[in-house]
Amino acid sequence: MSKQSQWIVGVNAVASSIENDAENVREVLIEASAKNPRLTEIEENARRKGIDVRKVNTQALDGVGGSVRHQGVAARYQAARTYGENELEGLVEAAEGKALLLILDEVQDPHNLGACLRSAAAAGATAVIIPKDKSATVNATVRKTSAGAADRIPVVAVTNLSRCLKDLQKLGVWIYGLAGEATDSLYAIDLKGNVALVLGGEADGMRRLTRENCDGLVKIPMPGDIESLNVSVAAGVSLFEAVRQRS
Repeated sequence: MSKQSQWIVGVNAVASSIENDAENVREVLIEASAKNPRLTEIEENARRKGIDVRKVNTQALDGVGGSVRHQGVAARYQAARTYGENELEGLVEAAEGKALLLILDEVQDPHNLGACLRSAAAAGATAVIIPKDKSATVNATVRKTSAGAADRIPVVAVTNLSRCLKDLQKLGVWIYGLAGEATDSLYAIDLKGNVALVLGGEADGMRRLTRENCDGLVKIPMPGDIESLNVSVAAGVSLFEAVRQRS
């Protein structure tokens, strides 16, 4: 797993990083004038775990948070939760025949990626797979939108998504792509074994090679007059259909 230093901002994201991965939190910045009790909890938890805490002004937090609303707190995080391709086989095998993978083909909006990670973590997914190029990365916006899920689920960045799909099939994973023009319903397929659900990007959906390497294409039935769902909503619907079947 690769490591790099980055800033996490926002109450939920920072609290989650301290709770779930304290050894990789290098320092916490808290707005000196803030009166939010959640910030007091974060400060106490950080100090209890031996993490340096500094009280700073709003301008300092603005500087590390950039365009992301920091809510009075930021943390310098040493480990980017992005797993290497060579770790994927182990993740699938550890699931013992019940791997549930979410594959996002060029989802570029960090808010959508964060929401997808949140749904995947809530569904108990094995991992989320994204391409290294032309995809949102797990940055501060993603961490905040995911409400801590980015610290709880492996995110595997792959160089060649089509090759990755073939490798997953060799591991016994059935791959289903979500496409509005598909004839088969998501609710009619068996999602109880090793399964990967593939969703395309916001603009063009799945790329051609991604489609061709799926075992099948399915759709979410929509009786209304809307043609498609936001990718994060579609991810949530699909993942929790798998959860329903498995329970």
